[in-house]
Amino acid sequence: MRPTPEQLAAAHGGEIDDVLAPGLKVLFCGINPGLYSGAVGLHFARPGNRFWPALHAGGFTPRLFRPDEQRELLDLGLGITNLAARTTARADELAKEELHQGGLILTEKLARYRPRWLAVVGITAYRTAFRQPKATVGEQAGTIAGTKVWVLPNPSGLNAHWTPAALGEEFRRLRVASEEDLTHPQ
Repeated sequence: MRPTPEQLAAAHGGEIDDVLAPGLKVLFCGINPGLYSGAVGLHFARPGNRFWPALHAGGFTPRLFRPDEQRELLDLGLGITNLAARTTARADELAKEELHQGGLILTEKLARYRPRWLAVVGITAYRTAFRQPKATVGEQAGTIAGTKVWVLPNPSGLNAHWTPAALGEEFRRLRVASEEDLTHPQ
């Protein structure tokens, strides 16, 4: 059921719970929840967000999951968190310092939960949060708290220059790397 305008307004500044457990294969990290996600309490919930189709197209899920099935990701060794917990109408409402602080909090989560890979969905947010102005989409050099890092394009429908097929291909590249990591540990 779609949230009402009143429910969307009430969601501003709220938070939603992480989908997180120790030892995940990949922890996906959004920028921050939008109002729609905040109103329904689910990650990447707004119709038109291409996260769930890209996750499936990339081969991470055996079928297209709905946002209300997000907890089932844990059984696949996958999780979801955000750089900034606060819900907003647009990601550009977040201050640079809020993203820097979010990067520190995320680093603590990585140290505690030890996923093999962190996949940040949003190159600009990653650059800001981790002070990596020249970062590009794909695998990053080095680790954060011992976790390998991959930056994915933002799956928002507003990021139109990344087609659904291109998003799926980038997610597939991460999946292949994460599987190779399991079969050929360093």
